[in-house]
Formats: sequence, C-alpha cells, structure tokens
Amino acid sequence: MAGESHTADVVLDGTVERITFRNEDTNYTIAQFSHGKETVTIVGELFGVTEGTHLKLRGQYVVDRKWGRQFKIASYQPVTPNTKLGIERFLGSGRIPGIGPQFAKRIVDKFGLETLEVIENSPQRLTEVPGIGSARAAKLAEAVIERRGEQAVMVFLAEHGVAGGAAVRIFKKYGADAINVMRSNPYRIAHEVWGIGFRTADTIAAKLGIARDAPERLEAGLLHALETSAEDGHLHLPDDELIARAADLLQVAADPLPPRLGALEARGLVIREVLGDRGSCTELPDLHRAEAESAELLAELAKSPARSFAIDIGAAIHAFESVTGLELATQQRSAVEAALRDRCVVITGGPGVGKTTIVKAIVHIARIGNRKVSLAAPTGRAAKRLGEAVFGAAQRESAGEAMTIHRLLEFNPREGGFQRDGDNRLDADLLVVDEASMVDAMLFRAVLGALRPGAQLVLVGDVDQLPSVGPGSVLSDVIDSGAAAVIRLTEIFRQAAQSRIVQSAHKINHGELPDLDTAAGANSDFYFIARDDPEAARATIVELVAERIPARFGLDPITDVQVLTPMHRGELGTQTVNRALQERLNPSSGGTEMVRGDRTYRRGDKVMQLRNDYDRSVFNGDIGVIENIDGEAGVIRVDFEGRIVVYERNELDQLVHAYAISVHKSQGSEYPAVVIPLVTQHFMMLQRSLLYTAVTRGKKLVVLVGSKRAVQLAVRNAEAKKRYTWLAERVRAAMA
Repeated sequence: MAGESHTADVVLDGTVERITFRNEDTNYTIAQFSHGKETVTIVGELFGVTEGTHLKLRGQYVVDRKWGRQFKIASYQPVTPNTKLGIERFLGSGRIPGIGPQFAKRIVDKFGLETLEVIENSPQRLTEVPGIGSARAAKLAEAVIERRGEQAVMVFLAEHGVAGGAAVRIFKKYGADAINVMRSNPYRIAHEVWGIGFRTADTIAAKLGIARDAPERLEAGLLHALETSAEDGHLHLPDDELIARAADLLQVAADPLPPRLGALEARGLVIREVLGDRGSCTELPDLHRAEAESAELLAELAKSPARSFAIDIGAAIHAFESVTGLELATQQRSAVEAALRDRCVVITGGPGVGKTTIVKAIVHIARIGNRKVSLAAPTGRAAKRLGEAVFGAAQRESAGEAMTIHRLLEFNPREGGFQRDGDNRLDADLLVVDEASMVDAMLFRAVLGALRPGAQLVLVGDVDQLPSVGPGSVLSDVIDSGAAAVIRLTEIFRQAAQSRIVQSAHKINHGELPDLDTAAGANSDFYFIARDDPEAARATIVELVAERIPARFGLDPITDVQVLTPMHRGELGTQTVNRALQERLNPSSGGTEMVRGDRTYRRGDKVMQLRNDYDRSVFNGDIGVIENIDGEAGVIRVDFEGRIVVYERNELDQLVHAYAISVHKSQGSEYPAVVIPLVTQHFMMLQRSLLYTAVTRGKKLVVLVGSKRAVQLAVRNAEAKKRYTWLAERVRAAMA
C-alpha cells in the first residue's frame, strides 16, 4: 500500500455499517464505516466489533493498488451507543446469544435510551417484554455485561496507549480482569503476554500514575535487566553490574535497588549466590537450574568408567579405511578412538580439518560393534547437512538418521516440553551432536538429562566460532571443565588447503590478515572488494547478488547467495540491505502484498523465522520463500525447503526478510555463496570470532565488501565479550 502523505493520524467517529471480511483467528477485518455523510472502507484488526458498533478510529488513509482508497486502522475505541438505533443494533448484532434483530427492537421499543441501564441493573424487568422469561432475561443480562466488559477493557487499553494486536492479546490473556491486572501491576504483562515488553508496560504504568520509584517498577526493571542479559548470552550477572544496568534503564538512583533485589529473591523470582571472585551474583531460576543440573549430570558422566569395545578399534579403523577409501590422519584416529571409548568427548577444529570424516568413522565402527548411534544438530539445516555427509544425499531426517535435537528429544509444547528425559531416556548408546557451539545452556541440560546410564556423548563443533544465540558458552565451558576428552584438530587436508576460503578462515582465526588481493585468480573462491563508503558498498552488494555472482558462478540470487552483516541497523545493517535487495530482486509487480509495520511482504520474498514455534516445527533462524499471499484471508504461506507453513497477519512479527541476515543468525548453516559487508561503521561488532564465523559459512564463494581497515580491526580484536557463565567451575566442584 502507498499512503496519501498524511503526517498525522486521522480520527473518525462513526458506525460499522457492514463487515465484508473477517478472519476470526487474527481479527483482521474489512468493513464499511459510516462517519458523517461519508462511508469509507476500513481495514485492520478489530476485536469483538460487529455491524452497528459505534467506534472512534485513529489511523490514516491509504491507497491500495487493487482496492483503492481505504482507512488503515492504527487504534480504535468502542463507544457506548447513545441512540435508540445504536442500542438496537448493538443488541441485535449477533454477539448477544439468543437476541436477534426482532427481539432487540422489542426491547428498545420498551425501554428506549434506558435499555442498557435496565439490562445491567434491573434485568428482571426484561420479562416485561413478551417472549422473554426470567431465565432468558438472566442470560441476556450476563451476555450484555460480558460484552460491555470487553468493550471497557478495549477502551481502557486504548486510553493507555495499547491498541491493535497488543490489546487483543492482553484481553485474551486476562479477559474482563485485564483492567484489574493493569491497575494492580501493569508490569505483569511484560512477562505474561507475548510481544509486549518492559517499555510498553512502563509507559502504561506511567499513565496509570505509578511512581518512578514504586517497588513494582524497580523490581520489574531488575528483572528486565536480567532477562536482557540472558538475551546477550549471560547466565548470571554480578549484582553490581545488574544494579547499574537496572538504574540506567529506570533512570533512577541505584540506592533503592538492592532491597528490591532481596525482595525478588525472597519470592523465588531470582536466585542469588556468591560465585568466586565475582562476588554476589543473580540468576533467573530457569537458567540457574539448567546450569547447576548440567554440571551434576556432566560430572556424573565424566566419572563413569570408560567403555570397553567388543572389537579391536585399530582393526576397525583400518577396515573403515579399506571400505571407504579414506585414510585417517593421526589426530582423526585419536578422535575416533576417544569417541568409542570415553564417556564424553569434544572434537573441535576449523574448516577443512576432517570433522565430518571422523563422524562417519565413528558411526560406521560403532554400528559394527552393535552400538545404537543417534546423530543430532541444533538446526534443521545443520541436521540435514550432517545426515547427508554421513549417510549420503538419500538420507532423510524422517528416517531417524540425523535430526534436530528438538526432534530427537521429542519436544511437545502441549505435553510440557521434551518427552525424552530422565523418565524416558534416549534409546542410544552413543549420541553425536554436531555444531555443538550452537547449543545453549537450556538445550544442553535437556540433552544430558535424556542420556541413559552408560551412554556416551560426543560434541563436534568449532569452539572458535561465535557462541550460541541462546544463553551460555556450552562448548567452551565443557572444554574448560576438564570433564571431556578434547581432541583439537589442526591439520588442514590437502584438498581443503587449496581453498582460499579455508586458508583465509584459518589465517583470521590465528590473528593474521587474509590475502585481500583483489586480483585473485579466475578460479578463486575468496574475494575482497574495497569500498570505504557504506552507500557505495551497499550498491556493490546489490550488484553482486543480483547480477555478478549469478552470471559468473551460475548461482540463484535468492536461494544460493546470502548476505551476512554484523549489525541490524545502519547503512549496511540487515534492515537497509534487505530493503535494497528486495527492491532489486523482488520489486512490486502489482500483485497482492501484505504490510506489517515497516515491512512489505511479497510473493517470492526470502524470509526468516525469528523465534521457535514448536507447534509448527519452524525455528529461530529457519529461512524460506513466500509461496503465496492471500490478502482476503490475511495469510501468508512460506515454503521452508519443501514444507509449507501458514502465517496469519498478526503472526508476521515472527518473519523478517532474509536477503541479508546477521552473522549470529547464520550459525549452523552453510550457503553456496556468502557476501559480507565490513566497514568501520561496524566497529562495535568487529571481532575475530564474528568474521571467522561469517567466512566459514561460505561453501563455494566468499566475498568481503568494505574497507581493509575494518578487516584489520576485526582480525586483531580477539577479545570477544566474555559471557557470564559458571558451568566449568560447577563441573569441577562436582567432580572433586
């Protein structure tokens, strides 16, 4: 849709004359709305609104390419009907069970403008209307009071700055009790209603007159600071840092915060403990439990005796080499032997060092020895790649050969989470988890808890990559704990060593500048294009993705080429680059589009899921292509590599465009071609582990676009921000 250049919202006061379309799941509505002498088409989310409802709308006029001029609703308020006709239409709208237009007219004819007051305060008088007995009168009064309560909630929320989908979610959560909840402690909604954060709750609280230093506000600020730190990867915060963060967030002095932290601890909302020289630290209960239980389980696993193997491992390795034609190097042999012998093993190393060959050998030999083997990875893409590498392209996740950790542990949100746990263990003697650097603290606890007694765990990953998106530093902490046999692979094999991608990645990881010679050979797979100006860099990236890479390498610009950028904002952030690439690769063609916030979705768009949706088996970081948009039904169908997922209009906050994604979101995935913008504007994010992770995502081609200075800054900065974890220390204490 294109607007008519209004700079401020327009307010319309009138009546819903006719509803032409409504999606009952999303409440997206198209209706004819009469205000004054004009009737206009209105579009937007209207909850509980029927024909005849008197509304005050706030929004803007827009012009839809297909449907013409419309009024797009930003917020609305139901208005109590104050005319006989309005009351009659309200009662006969179909929202009041048992009362149709005829009975509504009889009731209004009898009581006139006092009708609603009679129904609410003297419902027995309804029996004065022929055809209404006492039972029907009671049900009618109950339904009207409920409906009026619903309207009161929506009006209350609108008056306090909450409208549209957010207001609907609040009402659906609390019903008629929403006003009481908001008045008593509006900060509850930040924790209990998806999509509403602390700042929205704080704005509402201010409008309700809650003081800036009110205990509930200070406690909510502390919890929000702790939750935000978890989003940054921390499992706890030292109290001094937590209080400083909360004071900055709340714009209050730090002095009143420690007592509120104590109050949160007393109610079990946080856990506090002294962690070595960090002093007193605070944790969210779920994260504390995950780390503490993981430490106990890992220590128990490590203290178990090594397993004997029914066959000679050395001879089995030799047989594997004969059958496959592969020859294992010394380090690879050590890794296979450890995986078949020790309870917990970590196999780590960069690209081209043969991790996949090791996993193939482990699986092959373990099965010869009649051990049941399970293979898993954190993401669908990583699991698919693992299965194909080990079993061949014909393997399918549904065959059980390699699957996501969530599928392996049979995650079911309706049944309370993972179905494989201490009471229902995995039927596996040996579990291999690939891309283990992506495993966060909560998932690691679930994995350990599902291992049966006597099972072995092998973690395979690159510890030098970025840590998991979720909280924790599991792979590095397991290595530091001393609980695992650690095999560090350093030898780059001859075929991989010929790749400039592999060469460059290892140089970056060792703190050396990769060869940025722009005159690379015709068969090179790693290029650097110098562009110091961000706008020029963006234009070059669009040209590379849309034209130069497809023409030179025969790759599809949407499915095969992925832009990985360090940041979300700025001239080369994901938001700006996505808009530029969408306009080049998938411009508006006059077909159906769907708008949500500042994003316009089109058929053929490349999109990414932002959060785990276990009901539909689509997860944070999954990338798909929009197959179809049904504007009338208000739904979008997305093809995730052959699996169709349907999104309602009010669920589109879960989807962002994915022509460009952050480096963090690329973990566990590989792409035929990767384009990486890197300029000094990104200085806050220029870290060795970030550049290393980005470069290792490319299989056939990596192109850096930016300044040599930015590359130098990234390579030299090995001080990635340390996450606050205590897993290694807990494991060592449990093993003592």
